[in-house]
Amino acid sequence: MIFNMKQKLLGLMLPLAVCAGLQAATQPTTHDYTQYVNPFIGTGGHGHVFLGANVPFGHIQAGPTQKTQGWDWCSGYHYSDSILVGFGQMHLSGTGIGDLGDIGLLPVTKSDTREVKFSHRAEYATPGYYAVTMANGVRVELTATPRTAFHRYTFPADVRQEHVVLNLSQGIGWDKMTDCSMKQEGQNTIIGTRFSKGWAKDQRVFFIAEFSQPITHQEQEGDSLSVLSFQTTGQPLMVKVGISSVSIDNARKNLQQESPSWDFNAIVTAAKDAWNKELAKIDIETNNTTDKRIFYTSLYHTMIAPSVFNDVNGEYRGADGQTHHGDFTPYTTFSLWDTYRAAHPLMTLIHPEKQRDIAQTMLHIAKQQGRLPVWFLEGNETDCMVGNPGVPVIVDIALKGFDVDKHAVLEAAKKTQLNGDRGLDLIKKYGYLPYDLDPTNETVAKGLEYALADGSIARLAKVLKDEKDYKYFLKRSQAYRDYYFDKQSKFMRAIDSKGQFRTPFNPFKAIHRADDYTEGTAWQYIWLVPHDVRGLISAFGGDKPFTNKLDSLFIVQGDMGKDASPDISGLIGQYAHGNEPSHHVIYLYDYAGQPWKTASRVREVLSTMYHDDFDGLSGNEDVGQMSAWYVLSSLGFYQVEPAGGRYVFGSPLFDEATMNVGKGKMFRIIAHNNSKENMYIQSVKLNGKPYSRSYIDFKDIVRGGTLEFFMGNKPSKFGVKPADRP
Repeated sequence: MIFNMKQKLLGLMLPLAVCAGLQAATQPTTHDYTQYVNPFIGTGGHGHVFLGANVPFGHIQAGPTQKTQGWDWCSGYHYSDSILVGFGQMHLSGTGIGDLGDIGLLPVTKSDTREVKFSHRAEYATPGYYAVTMANGVRVELTATPRTAFHRYTFPADVRQEHVVLNLSQGIGWDKMTDCSMKQEGQNTIIGTRFSKGWAKDQRVFFIAEFSQPITHQEQEGDSLSVLSFQTTGQPLMVKVGISSVSIDNARKNLQQESPSWDFNAIVTAAKDAWNKELAKIDIETNNTTDKRIFYTSLYHTMIAPSVFNDVNGEYRGADGQTHHGDFTPYTTFSLWDTYRAAHPLMTLIHPEKQRDIAQTMLHIAKQQGRLPVWFLEGNETDCMVGNPGVPVIVDIALKGFDVDKHAVLEAAKKTQLNGDRGLDLIKKYGYLPYDLDPTNETVAKGLEYALADGSIARLAKVLKDEKDYKYFLKRSQAYRDYYFDKQSKFMRAIDSKGQFRTPFNPFKAIHRADDYTEGTAWQYIWLVPHDVRGLISAFGGDKPFTNKLDSLFIVQGDMGKDASPDISGLIGQYAHGNEPSHHVIYLYDYAGQPWKTASRVREVLSTMYHDDFDGLSGNEDVGQMSAWYVLSSLGFYQVEPAGGRYVFGSPLFDEATMNVGKGKMFRIIAHNNSKENMYIQSVKLNGKPYSRSYIDFKDIVRGGTLEFFMGNKPSKFGVKPADRP
């Protein structure tokens, strides 16, 4: 049973009262994948994951918000904490910056209470459902639909009057309420608005909160806080919250369509069914239940965002602040600097039905704000992180043949890379970013990210037979070789407007946001050329010097200094799995004809950087990217190149896995003779025929079929020949 498994995992004994209300709603089904999801993974350490109730890709993430504010509370919750200030309707998952937490509700037994303690011994979570019995005796249960949250509060039997604190000033991290309103409508309903600034510079939330019982008294404290009182009836007090970025009327429509009744358990069941439908897209077979929990929790984490961002009538707030209506479903919460690496390539495999909507969202954002998104949140461009990571994501969608106008994608990508802001004016003039002219630092990281975006554009231009754009962007994509690469030290280094490398140079030293690299060191940024790995190998002088340097990455030790970014975590030597720039690096051995080294390092990371506990991640979840690496790598491959769809082999963790790749097609992955020791690929078959390449194309996966790995305990010559390499 799921309850026993979780109790053993947590080392806790959950109160029977917490579990009792779930019995009817969450009885295990024949294919109950949710039983393998442990939502507490990543709630400790620096994982920053969301804990609460939501549905796949829903706009609502209803969950607890704690009193403490700080880096480890970016989602509003950290396992080390024990004080709640409310239950917000929107949260982020795995980010390094805090925001949201909007529309806080806190059920209390005394009207002057503003915070309540709780114990993890009285806490429970499973996909689509969260419950906690707080120290005041009130049991809180949460569930959700895409655009509405559903709360159920059970007060102690001896409470004579029940109260709910509605707090509109409460938020997370950078969030600060700038304007709000609330008023009672009829006996049971509160409607209002909450505008705020923070990471999202102009966030607007319109809401309606409908209670299952009449409000007997409302005590207002300023504009942003109200204590609502209810007569004790002996029945749970329930509240349904609908939100919209457009209007209160739209919030009402969302509530009426998605949560028309007061059947809380029915919504829990629907949420669970929604999660099972999505989790079932990858079915794995293994005798290792711990790995199974890590896998399905990882898959779960990849589907918290991007989030649906329109109302049931199709309206949404655009990047220009205006109300729009389109023939697609727009999304928000794009952590693209992270997710272009694995989360989006995974989505193209198992969520093909969403790719048109993702592409249309990006094209419309480009039209509304003049360029593709960088880090898009609640209708706002945050410009967080470096480069233009929206370019490889949308180009990848186009190159893989999804329903999007390739010419429109090319034009949007070109406009994004040629608009002259964020240092791109200097690239047009110099071909690189001179550190003495760019006032924002991190010129090496930015330059390499821009180069890989240029490489993506060049690839699309070539497909479209646009020779002029192909040659122009191909040249720009080689800036890593022409400018940043120091042939003597074999590092990527900052260069000034006179063509001189910055001195002194220390490849281990890192100063957060104030040096030449972004959340990394020179050791980690040597390899950020995923669009032209063969060119990078050539710059090194061939396979041997390249692999010698790559071997050293996992061995060298050095002091990064007291000002290094905390994101540089999950270290093996100077390889940093806890942050995204390193995520493709292990797979570079395949390009140099040493795939067995990829295999051993993949297995090492799978077993040491992911755990079935609260501190189960080596770094921020980053809106699905950290988990997407695990999902793809445990299946046996990873997309190194930002756009184009070649998935490079590593070492499959499971004996068998079956992916639903859409249109009724299934792709089966079998690892024969697989074990902890037998990590090396000896040979491969694709659809029953011998297959010698150390990678597989996207098109070969999505047409369905069977990929068979034959494993052994020693390195083999599989994938060694130059013709068989990526």
